[in-house]
Amino acid sequence: MPKLTKDRLNAEQLALYETILGGPRGAGKQHFPIVDQSGALTGPFGVMLQSPALGLPLQELGAAIRYRTGLSARIREIAILAVAAETKSVFEQYAHERIGRAVGLSECEIGALADGRFVSDHTVESAAHAFCLRLLDGRLRLSNDEYVKTREALGEAQILELVVLTGYYRTLAQLLDVFDVGLPDEGTEAA
Repeated sequence: MPKLTKDRLNAEQLALYETILGGPRGAGKQHFPIVDQSGALTGPFGVMLQSPALGLPLQELGAAIRYRTGLSARIREIAILAVAAETKSVFEQYAHERIGRAVGLSECEIGALADGRFVSDHTVESAAHAFCLRLLDGRLRLSNDEYVKTREALGEAQILELVVLTGYYRTLAQLLDVFDVGLPDEGTEAA
């Protein structure tokens, strides 16, 4: 897929580009570069530019998951790293290990997540990870007892948020894989 630098964008693509960079992803500290040295968006953001009609709502859903849910930052990154490990998404692993460190995940925890495991004394974190693994294994339907136990640990809102997060990051992993999107160049600077 060709890199779409700012000078090669049509009006819809440029609006999406500016939305991504002008929103919460572009503000504050960057843990990984979302723009490379040529000005092209990295990772899934560059893919989203190919079809702004899908890219705009897709990036908006991602922003809602990252910035507007009730998930703690640690639980969000635990869940994303669980998806990255299961889908073998190199870019998502790369990006979210960095974010995970910033929100307090230890190197031991990050290593365990990369191996498809996670153990925490925090019961909500453990329950969230176990639930995400279940979703990733394709065991979507919970028995009444399983649902009650999961609801007691996570609450209904977090169950919904984790289902959406898992599906969203699985979609991103597929996009990155199909279009063979690799890691940003070593010399790339964060935006």
